[in-house]
Amino acid sequence: MKREAGYTLTEMLVVIGIIGLIAAVLTPTLMGQLGRARLKAAGLQLQTVSAQVEVFMADTGRYPTVQEGLRALVVEPEGAEGWAGPYVRDEKALTDPWGRALRYAIDADNRYVVSTLGADGKVGGSSVNRDLSVPAR
Repeated sequence: MKREAGYTLTEMLVVIGIIGLIAAVLTPTLMGQLGRARLKAAGLQLQTVSAQVEVFMADTGRYPTVQEGLRALVVEPEGAEGWAGPYVRDEKALTDPWGRALRYAIDADNRYVVSTLGADGKVGGSSVNRDLSVPAR
């Protein structure tokens, strides 16, 4: 009798088990890397948007109002003399890496803050869930 070439069920199960173990070890590491990469991207995005708010200020002589928000960087707000935008390509550039809109606030001293709430979308947090902000001046 001639023996047929191939793998036994036991050999296949051992290989699948090894692949499962490797995946179980690497998945948390890879997910952590993804979270850290999104956090770094969010920080760079905040700096870029903040710089564009400064360009808006240089062109119009004022910062966007809270009512206008960051949308003033994409669509010319009413009464914005000297607006030379759009300052960002589209409104998608005004969302963080987790798909939520960037936050914009301005205080009584005419200082603004562009921020995001991190991966969890809640105030506070640590690691990838921490809030990020770029204050002006």
